[in-house]
Amino acid sequence: MFLPIYAEVTLKGGLLLSKDMGEGPNQQGIGELLQWNALLISFALFVTLALLGTITAKNDWTNIGILLVLIIIAIALLITSADFFVEGAKGLARRAGMAEVVIGLTIVSIGTSLPEILVTATASASSGDDPALMDLAVGNIYGSVLVQITLVLGIVVAFKPLEIRPAWLRRDGLLMLLSVLVLTALLWEGDGLSRIEGGILCLIYALYLVWLLNDTEKIREDEKQIVNEIKTTEFSWTGTAYLVMVIIGLSLAVYSANQLVEYACAIAYKLDVPHAIVGSTMSGLGTSLPELTVAMVAVRKSQGVAIGTLIGSNITDPLLSIGIAALVSPISLTPASYDLTMYLIIPATILGASLCLGMMWTGFKFSRLEGSILIGFYLMFLLLIELQRQGYLTI
Repeated sequence: MFLPIYAEVTLKGGLLLSKDMGEGPNQQGIGELLQWNALLISFALFVTLALLGTITAKNDWTNIGILLVLIIIAIALLITSADFFVEGAKGLARRAGMAEVVIGLTIVSIGTSLPEILVTATASASSGDDPALMDLAVGNIYGSVLVQITLVLGIVVAFKPLEIRPAWLRRDGLLMLLSVLVLTALLWEGDGLSRIEGGILCLIYALYLVWLLNDTEKIREDEKQIVNEIKTTEFSWTGTAYLVMVIIGLSLAVYSANQLVEYACAIAYKLDVPHAIVGSTMSGLGTSLPELTVAMVAVRKSQGVAIGTLIGSNITDPLLSIGIAALVSPISLTPASYDLTMYLIIPATILGASLCLGMMWTGFKFSRLEGSILIGFYLMFLLLIELQRQGYLTI
């Protein structure tokens, strides 16, 4: 997701703090890293998930409650480990001499969308044994976009009304909607995504980054207005510590993504629910928690950063995340979920994004009433999903 270029939210001591991207005077080494609360929490989540998963598999427990607990733990580990990876990657990039703006637009923007990327790619890679996992991959992308642009944004605005930056709408808002439409057109035209089409989506995202880099000075001036207000601490690590963060963060993120897909599929089979529904609701909501956290922290400072964060993430997901998944394995929807995805989930996502952008253009402000409307829109989507599952709504 797209975060402020000079400052982004990171985990420190188990708490969310804003962090300047400049190097601090005191550098912490491996010893301090091993005592860092954020690392200890990640390891605790990993051990808990591994032990419970082993016990569950050994005793063949398929209770829905146990599976839900495992999914919650997997999501928590996925979020904390992805944050760990981002912190290490941007630290190494700074030491390699990369410009701060490049770090913000590449490593940070891609790394903080790691949950969606990993869940989608994992589902795609495992689809050879279970084609329905393709439905989960596609559902996760659309579900993530829908939940962020309606429920998450609605909660943020209900907490505190926001002013919208017109530049973000012109640059990122329209591209967000266009990204969803392009992905939908490719899925519709070929009943799926080939590797070539996945490469095209990734190329579009790369061109977006190039476009942003060419607009560096304008973005830099825009973001400078934010830095001093939300910066609260300076904290840096040695190069070795950053490298360890990358290795540990990526390893735990891959493991938790695999577990999340496995348990989500188990629930789908247990409840006889289409994988597309699981992806667009449970998985989409879970992988969107980082965006909610960032937005809630940003909104406390009365900044439109919350809006930019959510919009930017919804460019990364329908382009890069699903593009990588298609490169891993060509994507095709199963007959069981095709109508549900094409005629309910995708239209709801497009309509939700259009409604959100329409509200932003009216006075460039978001009121609590508009936030409530967006929340209501998502709840209506969940109601339609349930009515369809119960057989009261035919698609």
